[in-house]
Formats: sequence, structure tokens, C-alpha cells
Amino acid sequence: MNKETKIIQRYMLFLIGLFIASMGVAFSTKAGLGTSPVASVPYSVSLVNQTLSFGSWLNLLSLIQITIQVILMKGKCNYIEVGIQTILAFVYGYLTDFSCWIIRSLSPETYLMQFVFMLLGCFILAFGIWVQLKGAVAMLPGEAMNRAISMVTGRQYENIKIFFDILYIAISAIICFVFLGRLEGVREGSIIAAIAVGNIIKLYERIYNKLIKEI
Repeated sequence: MNKETKIIQRYMLFLIGLFIASMGVAFSTKAGLGTSPVASVPYSVSLVNQTLSFGSWLNLLSLIQITIQVILMKGKCNYIEVGIQTILAFVYGYLTDFSCWIIRSLSPETYLMQFVFMLLGCFILAFGIWVQLKGAVAMLPGEAMNRAISMVTGRQYENIKIFFDILYIAISAIICFVFLGRLEGVREGSIIAAIAVGNIIKLYERIYNKLIKEI
């Protein structure tokens, strides 16, 4: 297999992971118990200001995350990768809108079903992120920012992710309380996702490593 074919396969894997992650966000949003942490800020903003769609506000957050990443990495920043991230971030935003449209007819009627949707969203989102990491060609801006912080501080990537997931939830809660007077885009599901997604990624990696050793 030549180098070009391997690169194409890696990008295909990444795009598959991108779509899987967008479905995870869609299920978390549909659950109504608070969307996934990384999407909670743009989702809350979209409830306050409907000038742009949920996915479009997600795109704007991505641009902020890319800027932070560039500042942190300074001269070590790979600008080709940053350019690819920017393109993929917009693809992800539109995929998120598309994924929400795909499951628009699903309607969890009971709290139990809402909870099931929320957990399903966590596992799907974590798997999508893990697949992107395995693609090893690019990362979404949020995850790339977490990686940059991990590289600069020497702290574990998954722990950085958990910290920022909780931060996103706090910001979303403030937005909802200030502008809506109630919690709308962030609830108990968001908190569970903030703690669970990073740990589920660790679980997928352990399972993968175990399977590789057995093979």
C-alpha cells in the first residue's frame, strides 16, 4: 500500500469519526437532558439568538478554539493542519445540523428514554472522537486545543478534556440563566457527559489495545 492510499484511508476514517461524533451530539440534544458539553455553549447561544443555526454557532466556537491552539503552540504550530482543522470544523458544524435532522422524528417520551438517549449520545460521541484519534491526520478544533494544552502542560489529554467539558457546562448554564431565566441546553445529562465521555474514550482505547495484543 503506497503512502497516498494510506493518507486517503486515514482521512476517510477521520470523516467517519466526524459523522459518528455529530450523531452523538444529535442524540444528546434530542434527549433533552442537556446536550454534550462541547456543544452546550453553541446550543445555548442558538436558543438565545436564532440568527444562526446550532451548527453555525458551533463553527464560531471552533474558530475560537483554533485561535487558542495557535497561540499556545506558537512557532511549533502546524499551519497546514490548522487549515485542515478549519475546513473540517465547518464540515462538522453542518454534519451536526444534518444529524439533528436525521433523528428529528425520534421523540423520547419518558425520562427513562431520555436517559437512554443521553447515554447513547455519550457512547457514540466518545467513539467518534476515538475514531478520529485513530485516523491520526487531523482533529477537530476542540480536541486539538485540548491536545495543545496537554502538550504544553504535560497533563493527560483525557483529563484536560474533562476539565474543559465541565467549563463549557458552567458557561452554558450562565448563558441560560442570564438570557432565558432557566436551564435549557445544559442539565444533568451535560454533567454526566462531561465526566463520562473522556472516560469512555479511555475504555475504548483499553479494549482496542487488548484486542491488538490478542491478535
